[in-house]
Amino acid sequence: MSAVRVRFAPSPTGPLHIGGLRTALFNYLFAKKNNGTFVLRIEDTDQNRYVEGAEDYIKEALNWCNIPYDEGPGINEKFGPYKQSERRHLYKSFAEKLIEKGLAYYAFDTTEELDVERKSYEADKKTFIYNWHNREKLNNSLSLTAEEINVKIEANTPYVIRFKSPQDETLVMHDLIRGTINIDTNTLDDKVLFKSDGMPTYHLANIVDDHLMEISHVIRGEEWLPSMALHTLLYRAFKWEAPKFAHLSLILKPVGKGKLSKRDGDKLGFPVFPIDWKDPKSGEISSGYREAGFYPETVVNFLALLGWNPGTEQEIFSLHQLVEAFDLSRVNKSGAKFDPEKNKWFQQQYLQQQSITDLETSFKAVLDEKDISTNLDLKMLSELLKERAIFPADLWELGKYFFEAPTEYDAKASKKAWKEDTPTLMQELIEVIKNIADFSPENVTTKIKAWITSKEIGFGKVMMPLRLALVGSLIGPDVYKIASIIGKDETVLRLKAAIKVL
Repeated sequence: MSAVRVRFAPSPTGPLHIGGLRTALFNYLFAKKNNGTFVLRIEDTDQNRYVEGAEDYIKEALNWCNIPYDEGPGINEKFGPYKQSERRHLYKSFAEKLIEKGLAYYAFDTTEELDVERKSYEADKKTFIYNWHNREKLNNSLSLTAEEINVKIEANTPYVIRFKSPQDETLVMHDLIRGTINIDTNTLDDKVLFKSDGMPTYHLANIVDDHLMEISHVIRGEEWLPSMALHTLLYRAFKWEAPKFAHLSLILKPVGKGKLSKRDGDKLGFPVFPIDWKDPKSGEISSGYREAGFYPETVVNFLALLGWNPGTEQEIFSLHQLVEAFDLSRVNKSGAKFDPEKNKWFQQQYLQQQSITDLETSFKAVLDEKDISTNLDLKMLSELLKERAIFPADLWELGKYFFEAPTEYDAKASKKAWKEDTPTLMQELIEVIKNIADFSPENVTTKIKAWITSKEIGFGKVMMPLRLALVGSLIGPDVYKIASIIGKDETVLRLKAAIKVL
């Protein structure tokens, strides 16, 4: 295989959707697997839709996911510039070369003229297509004399340049994911390559840039599959070697029908963007996975398995493992259903892998946000609480009773745990606790268990109300550890408060 060069070529029209991020990821994995180069190119030919800050957002999202580009804006600019708006001087000459070859033509049709044609077709219950069957009857350089063409051009009459699609041909193409694709060229319209505003369309700029940047493989979303025929024909027209194409399936809504959208995330309460995005005009904030508490490793892992199958039962992959295992031949043709709950499962697996020191740091950051200072051992608490946590912020939700004594007691738990003789037992327990000198978890466990055994009563008669008094409900880790961590005095105070309230 010659040098592998792939590109991720987003348009800076807003935040990078999670589907676009997956496209970037698959390009990155393919490049790294084949010792290739991952290129970022900003396709901003449509200046009317350009959104300030979107380009920086794309770069930040890639960096956060640890899949930075090797070549692109500001980095290794071997084939720069990497923004199409800065390359606009290149494209017209290529379009004119096609005109010289008789493979493209000037079209002077006005919007009004095309509307008349369109309505005429609709009246006959037909669809208007600008191609071989009518192009020589329309207002273009195929139907005009050389003199008429020159007059129009010298008069600065607005025009576009259209590609002349071939007639009566079966175009045979190959997609690395979808296999052989046959297209009847009679069904293709003569796409505009160069617009009247002096800018190329996506189709021309895309082909020219991929050629000049020596792109070997084009890995992009399924929405570009209808453009594959035109792009293949353009490569042929220029007599350039075409890259290999691979079109990725859609990421589907959680219900399985239709493409995943921001509306789905808003409705069901999950992000569809890698990081938060603030709309520069409306100020509206679209939530991202980073700010929701997900680790970048989590996002990369669950995205990789959306539409790609490693062929094994393995689900947890480091980025290095993904690079080693990735193979385009194992990318599915059908859409992949997005599962927010499965994503949380991935996040939980990665949280369990975090070092206790990192979890302690995250826990402290959560407490700082809440303006809570403490002398408790956060490392011990993190170890104790992490098993049920999905996000670092959950450490607070799972263990806030360590920092705040309960003011209310769960009604269902109270009915179950607090009986008529409970206050008397709890009062006796207070005296036992007061006499425990070494308040380590092991010693607290030994002393209280010995006392319960001496009373010849069931452990539940003591342990459930003790937990209720310390936590406010019947949840949480080992109750002896809870008591040890909050300390003897606080344990006594909480038992007294429970006796008083309950």
